[in-house]
Amino acid sequence: MFTLNPLQNPDALWQHVVMVLVAAILGYIIGYIGAKQKEKELDRKLGKLNADLEMCLTIKRPVVQTVVSTSAAPVNLVNPIDFVKKDDLKIIEGIGPKIEELLNSEGIFTFEQLKDASSEHLTAILQKSGNRFQVHDPQTWPHQASLAANQMWDQLKELQNELNKGHWE
Repeated sequence: MFTLNPLQNPDALWQHVVMVLVAAILGYIIGYIGAKQKEKELDRKLGKLNADLEMCLTIKRPVVQTVVSTSAAPVNLVNPIDFVKKDDLKIIEGIGPKIEELLNSEGIFTFEQLKDASSEHLTAILQKSGNRFQVHDPQTWPHQASLAANQMWDQLKELQNELNKGHWE
């Protein structure tokens, strides 16, 4: 018949118990190490989220000041730049977020303004902003901006398919 202890060893039960205990201890250790790694990863993500939250909380919002005048009604002063219509200049092939910030700092906020800017003026803006931006060629930006300003999106897309990073291939 079938025997559970083929070697007729009276200690076989203890050997099985020891193997199960060793397996349980190894499983616990492996799980503990994995949990610690996950905890570190989550702490890192939490730190990044906290830093992002702090940055969002420190962003300055437009301040409305009330000036008391000799007239009966108060006058509210606001920054007029907050009311300027801004286009997403990143639609233009060759313009990314940093270059859009540079153009905004030079007073170029719309496709109309970019359309009217000469490529020499745009090149000068890039050159005075450092070596990092001097590799960009703004030669096609006014033409692309003209198409965008006139909402000629299909023609803009066709032109951009012919361009390589903002300039002719």
